Amino acid sequence: MSVISADNEPAIAAALNLPDRGESIALMEPMVVSESSRHRTALCDLAIELAGKAAGFRRSLPRGVMAALADLVRAMNCYYSNLIEGHDTHPVDIERALKNDYSTDPAQRDLQLEAKAHIAVQKWIDDGGLKGRATTGSGLLETHRRFGELLPGDLLWAKDPESGERIRVIPGALRERDVRVGRHVPVSPGALPRFLARFEAGYGNLGPTDAILAAAAAHHRLLWIHPFLDGNGRVARLISYAMLLETLNTGGVWSIARGLARNEGTYKSQLVACDMVRRNDLDGRGHLSEEALAEFTRFFLTTCIDQVKFMESLVQPDRLRDRILIWAEEEIRADTLPPKSGAVLEAVLYRGELPRGEVARITGTSERQARRVTAALIEQEALASASSRAPLRLAFPAKLASRWLPGLFPEKTA
Repeated sequence: MSVISADNEPAIAAALNLPDRGESIALMEPMVVSESSRHRTALCDLAIELAGKAAGFRRSLPRGVMAALADLVRAMNCYYSNLIEGHDTHPVDIERALKNDYSTDPAQRDLQLEAKAHIAVQKWIDDGGLKGRATTGSGLLETHRRFGELLPGDLLWAKDPESGERIRVIPGALRERDVRVGRHVPVSPGALPRFLARFEAGYGNLGPTDAILAAAAAHHRLLWIHPFLDGNGRVARLISYAMLLETLNTGGVWSIARGLARNEGTYKSQLVACDMVRRNDLDGRGHLSEEALAEFTRFFLTTCIDQVKFMESLVQPDRLRDRILIWAEEEIRADTLPPKSGAVLEAVLYRGELPRGEVARITGTSERQARRVTAALIEQEALASASSRAPLRLAFPAKLASRWLPGLFPEKTA
């Protein structure tokens, strides 16, 4: 698919009328670590290890648990991606925003709306919105547009660090001026369509192993192109998420964003290193350093593997069961949950979902008492249900994450 399509033609046409310094698309090479690189074998081994661990983790989860975990990971991914940008909106406050419960502080409310926008875009991705086109021009522009259109007006401004000028950010539009990112000066605005076309050609239609390696390389190269006036970092992380979701069939139950945020210094320094030009004849054959790209790819894949392992350790059946049942027993003693609530949670945990009619049998109580147990667990957000008659499934609300899934994100202190 060409970068110029019905979806993005207006934005591309505008860019075509802007100054183009004639930069060669070869300036972005290499697009991936070449087969001749001394790092290639080790990186392929990491890609295979990641694919195996991701598949094993996904298969180990009951369907109901996987859906609940994916909902929580969506909030976690949003939290950590925005944290990298210096915006700290705790998942508890994100969940409040999803219920239209906003802070009275305007700045905090704006951050809640920003988080809500991020989650909406990721939900769109999870539902297949970018399937087959995560690296296409239309896909990139639509991701930026969907995110930007949901942002409050005060967050749709960028500031020129040199002049102090405030510039309006147009959702889904390519930038129309030169920018500087640290020491890196991205390509001229008029050159963006050519570089996005090369990006699309370089990262489309790859085999499984190459597609995993490309998720890392594409992450840097998109930031190197810097197609938008603002929002490039979050779009790049969403695109990486979409590429891994499709290539590895992750189910959305783990996220690279947490690992990148927890290693933010390394993440940003390695991105800067990838901006460097080739140092010598041993540093690949492209314009940019292949050694730096290989090191970032290693960091990216290792971080992914660490996050899969971390999530897997959190939801090991016996450990997760113990944490949930200890919580339930404490709530029963505090009289916030009825007796036998733990038995219902345990049944849902192992079966994935539970028909409401079975609650009375599991608890050994009357239908009336069973309805009371069900209502209390739903009120505590420990269980969820699509309707008053639909089966019960486990939920992982952010307010319980510190007890049920410790370490997923920092505990809210205020």
